Amino acid sequence: MSVWSDLVGQEPVVEILKDAVASAGGEGRSMTHAWLFTGPPGSGRSNAAGAFAAALQCEQGGCGECHSCTTAHAGSHPDITIIRTDGLSIGTDVAREYVRKSALRPALGRWQVLIVEDADRLTDQAANALLKAIEEPSKHTIWMLCAPAVEDVIITIRSRCRPVLLRTPSATAIAGLLVERDGIEPALASAAAAASQGHIGRARGLAKDPAARERRRAILALPVSLRDLGDCLAAAQTINDAAAARAAEVGDAADERELADLRQGWGVEERGRRPAGYSGALSTLEKDQKRRRTRLARDSIDGVLLDLLSFCRDVLAVQCATGTDLINADVVDDINTVARMWTPESTIGMIDAIVECRESLTANAAPLLALERMMMGLRQT
Repeated sequence: MSVWSDLVGQEPVVEILKDAVASAGGEGRSMTHAWLFTGPPGSGRSNAAGAFAAALQCEQGGCGECHSCTTAHAGSHPDITIIRTDGLSIGTDVAREYVRKSALRPALGRWQVLIVEDADRLTDQAANALLKAIEEPSKHTIWMLCAPAVEDVIITIRSRCRPVLLRTPSATAIAGLLVERDGIEPALASAAAAASQGHIGRARGLAKDPAARERRRAILALPVSLRDLGDCLAAAQTINDAAAARAAEVGDAADERELADLRQGWGVEERGRRPAGYSGALSTLEKDQKRRRTRLARDSIDGVLLDLLSFCRDVLAVQCATGTDLINADVVDDINTVARMWTPESTIGMIDAIVECRESLTANAAPLLALERMMMGLRQT
């Protein structure tokens, strides 16, 4: 199985990247040294960049079986660096650290590859710190940036990158991947693929985790359960609490590990004097950990909002576009019931309320207040 096998429904992109690998050559005379991978969430931006990086290191252009390919897939190749963040942004200090790394020659492979996941989270200062390295990279360095859209990256950087646009993979392609690679039963794979709205990772999660499917069903039942103000406030509180719990589930273990590493690095014991500078390092770590929890919670809430949007989309499809394939075909009875209860105008009003909530969260509104406002908007339609 080659390194390109996981790029579901991205045949044109694969051909572009294969051509680039073939034309690069040992000295990279024909190689573009800065790439920008864009596409909707779940389309596989990071997977595409990772596969491209592995293929560039492989003597056979991405066989998937050699030492270079297997270490790249495992994330342990010394010349492939993945830059990611669990927080809300990537700061200047992180950017400068990897700019210094980009100047080094490859240790084993033919290229020094740096993949910036969530390049849209680079602060302006961090992006400016990367600019010179991307504009004039060393001979054996390749930068790969990933972002939802070209416009999410500052113009001075994106103008110096070769764009690669990934499309949303079809539900059929995702279902086929789940069946072939993960051994999922075809009917379940099809339902999960449709519900994922083109997000491969989410489709796999729904297919493999019964609890995730139950959470989704509970979310889709919300629009018809809001009878009064109390229901709205309770639903908002439930979503907010669940998001905080999932953020804590991930964050607690990471916080503990990072604190232990910090103490070990500074030689700090449980009791006794603290070295000069330790308090500042601890404060920075705590701020980063808080940002990570904020991002995790907001990502969880956004997943709920996307499910609600898909439900409203299906209701509107039943009302106005009979025969359209439904995203949530597994709850078609509820969709048909709601379609008879609401008017197309009220359905659009619900969609507007959900979109407004997403925009408020993007603008750093208090999540609970934004959710309460949205729920009251849903009840009024």
